[in-house]
Amino acid sequence: MTIEIVIIFVILGLSLIFFALELFSIDKISIFVLASLLLADFLSPEEALTGFSNTATITILMLMIIATAMEQNGVINMLSESMTKLKGLPLLLLIPVIMFIVAGISAFISTTAVVIVFVKLTNELHQRYGISQSKLLLPISFAGILGGSCTLMGTSTNLIVNAIAEQSGVPKLSFFEFTNYGLIFLGVGVVVVTALSFLLPYDSKKTKDFQKELQDFITKLCINKESTLIGKTIGETFLFTNPNVELLKMTRGGITTNAPGKYITLKEGDTLLVNASMENLLKAKETEGITLFNETETDTNEVEDKPEEEKPTTKKDTHIVELLILPNSDLLGLRLGDIKPAMIMDAIPLAIKKRINIRNTKERLIRKREDKIRLKVSDRLLIQIDEDEVDKLESIEHVVVMQQLSSSTFPNTRKKYISLAILLITIALAASGLFPIVKSTIIGVFLLLVFNCLKLNTVYKDVNWEVIFLLAGLIPIGIAMKNTGAEAWLSENLIGMLQGQSPMLVIASLFGITMLFSGVISNNATAIIMTPIALSVAAGLNLDPKFFILSVLFAANFSFFTPMGYQTNTIIYGLGIYSFRHFAIIGGILSAILWVLATFLFSAKM
Repeated sequence: MTIEIVIIFVILGLSLIFFALELFSIDKISIFVLASLLLADFLSPEEALTGFSNTATITILMLMIIATAMEQNGVINMLSESMTKLKGLPLLLLIPVIMFIVAGISAFISTTAVVIVFVKLTNELHQRYGISQSKLLLPISFAGILGGSCTLMGTSTNLIVNAIAEQSGVPKLSFFEFTNYGLIFLGVGVVVVTALSFLLPYDSKKTKDFQKELQDFITKLCINKESTLIGKTIGETFLFTNPNVELLKMTRGGITTNAPGKYITLKEGDTLLVNASMENLLKAKETEGITLFNETETDTNEVEDKPEEEKPTTKKDTHIVELLILPNSDLLGLRLGDIKPAMIMDAIPLAIKKRINIRNTKERLIRKREDKIRLKVSDRLLIQIDEDEVDKLESIEHVVVMQQLSSSTFPNTRKKYISLAILLITIALAASGLFPIVKSTIIGVFLLLVFNCLKLNTVYKDVNWEVIFLLAGLIPIGIAMKNTGAEAWLSENLIGMLQGQSPMLVIASLFGITMLFSGVISNNATAIIMTPIALSVAAGLNLDPKFFILSVLFAANFSFFTPMGYQTNTIIYGLGIYSFRHFAIIGGILSAILWVLATFLFSAKM
């Protein structure tokens, strides 16, 4: 062993420790590795930059952009909304059905994006229908990982392994090359997780009772002359069919009707008092041709007061922001109609969310006239503000910005279906082999931009740049290991240990080592380190490299037994519902079963 090999192993060892202990962010660690290899003269500057130009890095970036467009345009939500129809299923049927739905979507869209949407959806199912959230979230995370392992574009790990293998002269994997194995693992995984679901915790009292406040906003909706609701009965509209929207009152011609019936026909000028979430309010605003309280009046007055030459020619992008009212705020005691835009940085007040307590019950709030509902401590205020002015809200004393949504968050139906069509075109181009996957994804992003289904200024914020820098910093490791002779040294020693052993033992060893690494460090980092080693061992033992590649690919993804190995597990763990032992027991059993199964499947083909 030369001094160069010792140094590069020290660099890799330190990076593994940093990854495992999470001492620094993954992008910082990758830059540390890259800088260390450059300082040690194991890489030329040109070689150090190969990670940025690697096809896997570019493809993953394009897929992140496509996933952002799918989420912004409501495609993922559209695909997941079918879950609300499953609320009547018993838990032992609901878990596998949801797992298959999540896995199916994750095979073609970013696993992390899909899981985040389903986390929100399960929270809504829990609130509205009492479905156990704690029995669904961990299966959803595991299903996303299993589904992403079924196609080449399912996870970034698959793309990395394929790119490294292709650079080494091994034939690249096709889009559905390993889908048959992925589906077997998925089926087994669904059965195992469902069978072990009794080990998952029940919703705690804290989880069941966390609804100490009214979760929806109370506001007025005004029906415009362009509204699609005109001429329809209440029973034919979202006001009746959407269980998450509650119609409280209707005012027509100065006459107010409490709890209006579903057979009343809506007319222009009707004013409706509703109780609904921010998302449902904004969705109705975008799709039904209605305006929220104070919105039309304020906009019209502002435009009419300006000279003709000063009137805006283009509509500014606006954000809907939720503000939490703290003690000593100047807004305390004000009614919605009393709040002037000047009090909140020229923002338009739209709705109020009242905190529920013993004296202030939901029913008591609803019986009040809307102009009598005043802001108290811990209430929420929904406002509309120009995108350029959002940052100024931080300067308002005793008010906290809770969340914000762009006016483009709920796009029209046209953009949603165009985005879905572009996704299908991208998948078809890559799956058919007509174009390489990197070319297909670039074409997909181009089409999204052409049809105005994507705004690059939002993409820059939503792309996970940590992953991009992780890949760019770690991909050159393979070159450095080859330059220093570390790859050859490591391969020779592994080959010496495994020489004469059965293919089953070789595959079992490789799969097990890769899976253990992936449980404590990033699955992408594991794939980058283990793929060149696997290829060298396959060449040294004169065995088919395909199943060595697949062993690394699946094992790097299958980090079920810790919450750190895969990002979706970390997200689920961070919600505070599960402890480490739930991943260790359920994920550990699943990992062990898949390890044994993969060993038999792959070794039988060698």
